[in-house]
Amino acid sequence: MTNIDKDLASIQKARDLCTRAREAMRSFQFASQEEVDRICEAMVEAAMSEAARLGQMAHDETGFGYPLHKKLKNEFASKHVWEYIKDTPTCGVLSHDKERKIIEIGAPVGVIVALTPSTNPTSTAIFKSLISVKARNAVIVAPHPSAANCTAEAVRVIVEAGEKAGMPPGLVSCLEHPTIEGTTELMSHYATSMILATGGPGMVKAAHSKGKPALGVGPGNVPAYVDRTAHIAKAARMIVESKSFDCSTICATEQAVIADAPIAERLKAEMQAHGAHWLTKEEADKLASVMFRPNGLMVASLVGRTPQYIGEKVGIPVPESARILVADLEGIGPKHPLSREKLTTVLGFMVVDGWREGCERAIEMLKFGGDGHSVSIHSRDEEAILAFGIEKPAFRVLVNTWGSLGGVGFTTGLAPSLTLAPGGVGGAAVGDNITLKHVLNVKRVAYHLREAPEVAKLRGGVGGDASTPAPASASTNDPGQDAINRIVAQVLAEMRNN
Repeated sequence: MTNIDKDLASIQKARDLCTRAREAMRSFQFASQEEVDRICEAMVEAAMSEAARLGQMAHDETGFGYPLHKKLKNEFASKHVWEYIKDTPTCGVLSHDKERKIIEIGAPVGVIVALTPSTNPTSTAIFKSLISVKARNAVIVAPHPSAANCTAEAVRVIVEAGEKAGMPPGLVSCLEHPTIEGTTELMSHYATSMILATGGPGMVKAAHSKGKPALGVGPGNVPAYVDRTAHIAKAARMIVESKSFDCSTICATEQAVIADAPIAERLKAEMQAHGAHWLTKEEADKLASVMFRPNGLMVASLVGRTPQYIGEKVGIPVPESARILVADLEGIGPKHPLSREKLTTVLGFMVVDGWREGCERAIEMLKFGGDGHSVSIHSRDEEAILAFGIEKPAFRVLVNTWGSLGGVGFTTGLAPSLTLAPGGVGGAAVGDNITLKHVLNVKRVAYHLREAPEVAKLRGGVGGDASTPAPASASTNDPGQDAINRIVAQVLAEMRNN
């Protein structure tokens, strides 16, 4: 039997998926809103029914987090996201501005390549597929190799439901045996229109280098400032619960607490009451010495792990009651490794004198590996809150809430998303929670609204032939809404029949 090179097989599979996806998108691009929403609802229902099983699969395959928390993420990525986008029109005429005489029409972007991480493998696949199909795009999910099986199963579940509801085969698919070469081919292929990159810095950087529109994430070294005016008990509970949620695998999770001096000891006591286990300086130094590679990236085997697992691997005693580990920080920067982003149940802690110093330390943390991402503040001082919003190089300023679930839009009013962009300062095109609007193109029909200046009628500018009459003006009237609806229905019917 001939051995097949895995890289070559992955490249060929990527090419086949791309060409098939483009054909499916072209057959779906004039689908009605009713058809699109019926398919999306079927996908959501299937994802919800399998949320627990997929969460368990993700945990079993990667070893990260808690199955029940991954179940909640799957439900968030399907039902919660759908509730946010379901009433947004994406087909035909989206809006009609009678004053500006502009008609906006929805159009798909095309074929979207969706890179998904090992930390949130099934939920990110569901989320990206749902927003893509709602906008009538095709989507190809490219899993992280260490989470390939659970990601492929999540895609299979929603594809099966979508196709039963009328979705064209190939509109949603998955590169089931991913390699770097295969994923690179997906991103580079001529049929690919856009890349949604959620993952490590190497893959996100690669996505931005392919000459395609790319929306990527960035690291989230999230500072959490707790002001003297805060509700201390509530802040402590939220910080511990947020940091421990799915073992800190959401990039908006708190990475270090910056405590205002007058309340620092009380905050520490309240956090300990909720399961925060403080490390000694010797234990913290031992942990820091093995937690990061020379380039500053975390050692993969400690990502998304429980405090007890970390303690066993590092060789430090951790009680069964511990939900997170906390290390006192003497500063921020390369000499203080635990001030870096830690996608696991390890949190830094430092004390400052007042919110102005808290502001300065928060900016230091963001610049040390979290530019543009998120910052958390617990305060009842509106001046301090607004100062954080104005001064911090972060596009999510989370107030009196969880960092993890607040950043993704579960406990806040932000757009529900599992792809959090860090804006220009963080190397991304936008600073939004990526959602439906980012994968929906809008065409505009613009009618004649005002006369051009007289000089525009001159041929050749000054000294031109002013006697040449201007072309007859086009009609300044756009059709009424009833006429628009009638024309759109007729045109779409003809397109679907051709």
